[in-house]
Amino acid sequence: MIDVRLKRTYPGFELDIDLQVPGRGVTALFGDSGSGKTTCLRCIAGLERAEQGFVQINDEIWQDSAKGIFVPPHKRALGYVFQEASLFEHLSVLANLEFGLKRIAKSQRRVDMNQATELLGISHLLERQPQHLSGGERQRVGIARALLTSPKLLLMDEPLTALDSRRKSEILPYLQRLHDELDIPLLYVSHAQDEVARLADHLVLLCDGKALASGPIGETLARLDLPLALGDDAGVIIEGQVSAYDATYQLLSLQLPATAMNIRVTHAPMAVGQALRCKVHARDISLALNNDAASSILNRLPVTVVSEQAADNSAHVLIRLDAGGTPLLARITRFSRDQLSVHPGQRLWAQIKAVAVLA
Repeated sequence: MIDVRLKRTYPGFELDIDLQVPGRGVTALFGDSGSGKTTCLRCIAGLERAEQGFVQINDEIWQDSAKGIFVPPHKRALGYVFQEASLFEHLSVLANLEFGLKRIAKSQRRVDMNQATELLGISHLLERQPQHLSGGERQRVGIARALLTSPKLLLMDEPLTALDSRRKSEILPYLQRLHDELDIPLLYVSHAQDEVARLADHLVLLCDGKALASGPIGETLARLDLPLALGDDAGVIIEGQVSAYDATYQLLSLQLPATAMNIRVTHAPMAVGQALRCKVHARDISLALNNDAASSILNRLPVTVVSEQAADNSAHVLIRLDAGGTPLLARITRFSRDQLSVHPGQRLWAQIKAVAVLA
């Protein structure tokens, strides 16, 4: 368990949060610029000292202002990845990595050089100088250097912000590998909802220095009472297991948790039984009274209407749905709502194009 209670006052801004989040997996600190994400991360790292603070990472207490405890940053077993990789330009990639490795005694090393370079796909870059790396390569080297300190907590402060969309797509699979293959808790700061949806297990929504919500990613994204549901990126996470693959049409079938329902998505081959996470935007779900198979829309799921919320566009409404225990969000027009007489408890069919499912 990660237990963080922080109060820090600045001119015109106050950070005041009380968080308990899982001590494993990826927790995303999400919010608009100025919401307090980076300040929270820096206080956890000890780079800024909260006037009132308690920071406990699993079994280690790094700050307890009530007891006068404050562990300085260099004695906290953490790795910190900033927006810029901040590599030593006069050192090779290998020498940059060795700098991280030398920070930890051999007896305490839990991540070795081969593991870090293989996980981040940088083994072929070791002899290069930083000035000859792309932005994505530089960031991967920076992440590997942080990992080589064998941290008990990894902090990432918007590590993809400085990258263009192509470089982001290049580095995201490596971040997913860290999630899947390393047992190091990660606090990940971002203001990009699709990025968070792809990586995070747990989501903390920050606004004006306070935590508006904290919970599992799937449930939190589906909450209609949060501003997350109002934007154009609003949607839900679907996590399931591969149940079949159609090589002819390159369509993968994904079974939803605790139900026999499947959705199909265009995807590369995967073995049956493998886990896969997808995002479905609220704008890409349409609703119907009947299951009409005479359609190009491949995914038609029986759902129950849970609740309704006004959208940011007065012509639209947001409808929360339940698909056998998996929450879905649909953004539809008020006209469509009235034509279908949508109301809580109603049984409908949710329609999702296979090409709209983002895996």
